[in-house]
Amino acid sequence: MNHYRPVILADQRVVNDFELDPLTRKISIKILQGHEQGNKGMVDTLRRNLQQRLSVPVEIPLALMNHLVKLVRDDNEVITVTLAAGNDINEDGKAASYQAIDAEPGDHTDAHVGLAIDIGTTTVVVYLVNMVNGDIIAKASDYNGQIKLGDDILSRIMAAREEKGLKELQTLIVNTLNALIKQVCLEADLKPQAISGVCIGANTTMVHLCLGLDPGSICRAPYRPAVNNAGIFCAGEIGLAVHPLAPIYCLPSIGSYIGGDVLAGILVSGMHKQEEVSLLVDIGTNGEFILGNQEWLVGCAGAAGPALEGGVTEWGIRAEQGAVDQVSIDSEHHVRYTTIDNAPARGICGSGLIDSLAELFLNGLINRAARFTDGRERFTIVPAGESATGKEIFISQKDINSLMRTKGAVNAALEVLMESVGCQWEEIAKFYAAGAFGQYLPIESAITIGLYPDLPREQMLRLGNSSGEGARQVLLSHSKRQEIEEIAGKITYFEMNASSSFMDKYGGSRFLPHTNMDLFPSVKEKLAVRQRGLC
Repeated sequence: MNHYRPVILADQRVVNDFELDPLTRKISIKILQGHEQGNKGMVDTLRRNLQQRLSVPVEIPLALMNHLVKLVRDDNEVITVTLAAGNDINEDGKAASYQAIDAEPGDHTDAHVGLAIDIGTTTVVVYLVNMVNGDIIAKASDYNGQIKLGDDILSRIMAAREEKGLKELQTLIVNTLNALIKQVCLEADLKPQAISGVCIGANTTMVHLCLGLDPGSICRAPYRPAVNNAGIFCAGEIGLAVHPLAPIYCLPSIGSYIGGDVLAGILVSGMHKQEEVSLLVDIGTNGEFILGNQEWLVGCAGAAGPALEGGVTEWGIRAEQGAVDQVSIDSEHHVRYTTIDNAPARGICGSGLIDSLAELFLNGLINRAARFTDGRERFTIVPAGESATGKEIFISQKDINSLMRTKGAVNAALEVLMESVGCQWEEIAKFYAAGAFGQYLPIESAITIGLYPDLPREQMLRLGNSSGEGARQVLLSHSKRQEIEEIAGKITYFEMNASSSFMDKYGGSRFLPHTNMDLFPSVKEKLAVRQRGLC
């Protein structure tokens, strides 16, 4: 995948594969002298000028008229008007209308910034974007403040039902965002009010909670959210610390559990434009799966990630300083590990847990049913003398059981999805690992335990934070916004909660790597090699 490759074509600046046509526009206008204007109203003249430049209707709100008149009367030779796109997009992928939201003396068209935001259930990332050239100026991230009311989506939906719970959840995420906005603005030496447009990628529940919408129906049959596409609204409506009239656009969702973050993965991967069949997997607090090509797309989702994000296992922690992130075990059962920032070990994050499970299996310490073969109840990863707490850090049989439930849920969802369209694994040309967790998940270990399918490694591609990148692209291009909305309309969504075959497959999927070992030839070979080494 190619990132940030600016190319100049005539008078158009193109970033990646799209023309820059951002959510807001800054246009400089040369002010006509009084005798040149005739008796036409100053606001009318400005509006006509803008409409001629953009070839679409432009609205100038009453609240801005006096300010515009003052700028004209102050003998400014040039003023810059900031315009926000409306909800509608023309057939050519351009905004169908604009509204003026600000005006300033002088030419400031080169000082045009927006925000691309990824709101994850666990982590929030904010990107300050130069809307003149598409570059990322600054980036900041932090944990989602809503964690205090629940680690996972279901817990937060339950919390939203409490008195004032929904308001508190909205306040927590807006406060998280505002703190990050302050951080990137300090780094870039600009005022938050200079930010004139915002695009948000997030799962369906996070969008609801950010906008203060009741998420209760998301987890109840028939699993219908309040909204899939909220359209464009003003930042001031939710208290975001940017220009109060800055337009905000949230990437659309499909159903309750296929959110804009997943659609962003499709957009960034380009799988919806390819002839061959691809599979996109985004395992976070939930697991989301998309299968298809340029002709068709199908998707499903299900609970998957809490055990992998450190929320279930005894020594599980998030991917932060001191987290064990890589583990290997040799034939003598000696352990080697690394930690984030090389700090003393405080726990094990998701990638370390996946490595641990794979290494225990390959070394015969646990069997295909994921049970310890010698009757023990736990295996030490970090001795007490090496840990930050002075206690040994281990993975227990209970932890392994939790990981296997997660692994089984992913297996079952993928099998249901593949069977729903009659697709075989050998037909998959590309496998995309989306999301922050997918970026760091060890592919070999994930295949060893059966979390990922056993496909040729060159076909397995990491997308990184595709939610944030998708938000950046849509912020910068109306054609990309049109494209992602077309993607949303193209997907057939399978509700796992209504699938009887899901539970049948789930029961049979809790083996390493799978009940059918023939689906994992490379794992069979690894086991054979290890076995030969022990003989």
